[in-house]
Amino acid sequence: MATLTLSASYLLDEGSILVADPVLQLYREGLPDERHHYEGATLAPAFLDVHTHGCCGRDVMEASADALDAMGAFLARHGVGAYLPTTITAPRDATLRSLAGLARLLARPAVPGQAQPLGLHLEGPFLAHAKRGAHPAQDLLAPSIAFFDAMWDAAEGRVLLLTLAPELPGALDLIAHAVSRGVRVSIGHSDGAREDAEAAVAAGAVSATHTFNAMRGLGHREPGLLGAVLTEDRLYAELICDGLHVDPAMVKLFARAKPRRKVLLITDAMSATGMPDGTYKLGELSVQVAGGRCITGTNTLAGSTLTLDRGVRNYVRFAEVSLATALCTVTHNPARMLGLPVPAGYAVLSPAGDLLATYLDGRLLPHE
Repeated sequence: MATLTLSASYLLDEGSILVADPVLQLYREGLPDERHHYEGATLAPAFLDVHTHGCCGRDVMEASADALDAMGAFLARHGVGAYLPTTITAPRDATLRSLAGLARLLARPAVPGQAQPLGLHLEGPFLAHAKRGAHPAQDLLAPSIAFFDAMWDAAEGRVLLLTLAPELPGALDLIAHAVSRGVRVSIGHSDGAREDAEAAVAAGAVSATHTFNAMRGLGHREPGLLGAVLTEDRLYAELICDGLHVDPAMVKLFARAKPRRKVLLITDAMSATGMPDGTYKLGELSVQVAGGRCITGTNTLAGSTLTLDRGVRNYVRFAEVSLATALCTVTHNPARMLGLPVPAGYAVLSPAGDLLATYLDGRLLPHE
């Protein structure tokens, strides 16, 4: 495979976001005629999405090669170089079956030109009933080291991130146990208090799952888990920046509260992403999608149809931050949270923040 080469003067900014001035030229060695010019473009590492359930009509819980290949190709066209396939709460046997299938797929050699699955994010089943969102109530479980280990074994140790509610009995012991296995722990789907978040951080939790969503509302006398997420600088904090899950005014508040190096933009995308309105699956749930809103039951949001490049553009506008700051939330910040290098490859963005192209494995993947 030819090597991607840059031909431009550039400067380092915001943790190795590359900003070319005034013209960025990208070409592949040995292919001088295949040269691309991007006026005033910003070159960033390929994106990393730590929380995504599916896209292009496919769902992570299918645990099939066809599903992950379709997802990897779709994500790459939206600037993503790597991601964590994210599970949803399901019956025990179905969960273990999916994890075993995903482990086999993650053991495959990397597929050129696709976003690569780095490891798994387990969202559930150790979540609070009152803040379960779309997760099926009948399949939620109390935190259990034994069942976590069963999931770990089924996944062949390929779990990188675990979301749980820290106020549940046994949660703190499970956090410490997961951390001892090298797993990052994120707190969320929680009706907990500020003290529960503080105890979780002391036990080893490092992040918060889709801030504001599936959390007790912020109160001036009882700030709840959310109060700790917004003020505890040791915690990274995910955000779904689609304008539906969190109002733009609250996104601006969030950006002012959190250190910029602790913000993680995610998609929480489900299988309807990139597809027309209709009925889709999120795990075993049936989800109605209309105008970008993903609803299960009467009015419960069930994932999103957001792509990460659109999330970056929204964050620039909603939070009133620079493009370089927004790009760190999908590159260096999630990589630091996981303790991993940023994904290989590049995303090229216009001065307005529109994705122009992705380069993975020396391949040009134009934006859809």
